[in-house]
Order: sequence, then C-alpha cells, then structure tokens
Amino acid sequence: MVEIELKARLDDYAPVKERLSRVGDYCRSYKKSDSYWLPARAGGMSVPPSGVRVRRESGIDADGAARESVLVTYKIKEISGGVEVNHECEFTVSDAGLFEELLGRLGLHRAVCKEKEGWAWTIPPRTAGQPPILAELSLVTGLGWFLEIEIMAADDGEQTVKESRARLFALLEKLEIPVEWIESRPYTVMLACVST
Repeated sequence: MVEIELKARLDDYAPVKERLSRVGDYCRSYKKSDSYWLPARAGGMSVPPSGVRVRRESGIDADGAARESVLVTYKIKEISGGVEVNHECEFTVSDAGLFEELLGRLGLHRAVCKEKEGWAWTIPPRTAGQPPILAELSLVTGLGWFLEIEIMAADDGEQTVKESRARLFALLEKLEIPVEWIESRPYTVMLACVST
C-alpha cells in the first residue's frame, strides 16, 4: 500500500474537530508513543532514511471497545505535488521491549521519541471504488495541534497521486484550513529543532 498524506499546523483544534464531526464518521480516540530507530554509526546496515518506528498505541473505538497494539513501521518517503507519498511497510509485534532490544543488537539506536493524542475520523469517498480519507486531529507533545489527513492507495501512479492530492486539498478547504498551514517537515525534524 502507498500512503498519500499531508499535515497542517493548527492554532485552535476545536473548530476543526466540530467540522470533522460533520463531514466524517468518528472512529476512535488514541494515544500514540513512537520511538524512531536509526543506525548507531555511519556505514552501518541499510535502513530507510525515516528509520524504523515502533509505535505503542492505545485508545477507545467509537463503539467503546478498548484497543492496544504495538506497530512497527518503515517508510520510503518522497514529496510529490506538496503531499507525502510513502511506500509503507507495517507489522505488529507482541512485545515492544524485546523488539527494541533486537533493534539495538542490530546496531540501531533510539534517535527520537514522539508522543501524540487525539481523535480519528474516516471521510467517505464521493466516488465508488475510492479509498476513504483518514483524518486525525492530534496534539503532539512539544509541537502543538495538527490535522493529519491520508489516503491509503493501491499504487503511486501519477494519476492516483493527482486524484488523491485533489481530494486531500478539497478536504482542507471544506475544513476551512488555509494551504499556508500545511507543514512539510516530518515530526522528527521538528522535534529535533525543538530539542536543540
């Protein structure tokens, strides 16, 4: 799967939350604790530039069911027409601590940590056969509020990216978020700037 996404920085989350509740279907609340693992030394093993992310997530689904998981992700990222196009590989593990111990033994180190919490909605497509948009309204510790919107597409073909980009920008407009608020830097880069 290919993740096509963008994020926007928000001054005030409340009006965006209200608008999302009107245009989307509420999914869940969440808390996500991410650690990003990178090679400990130059010339080490081949690791995607984004590193390996280990995410501990908990939350409550719309039906009241509790959820908890540990998700491992690595991505090959590129920017195309102002949106991120990520070739994403994900899998779950049963024990985050043991998996992180393995990453350390393989020569990686925990480079950046990120905490965020918020709510998620799905925005149904207008055209049959298109994937929905996932919208997450997140408070990122140390950075503030962000809206993240993404489409999980079957491919990264030019037409797919173009159509997905148009859908994401149309949703931004519907949510009354100016394009100037789009943030192209990864959270890891922003967090590194805050910590220096």
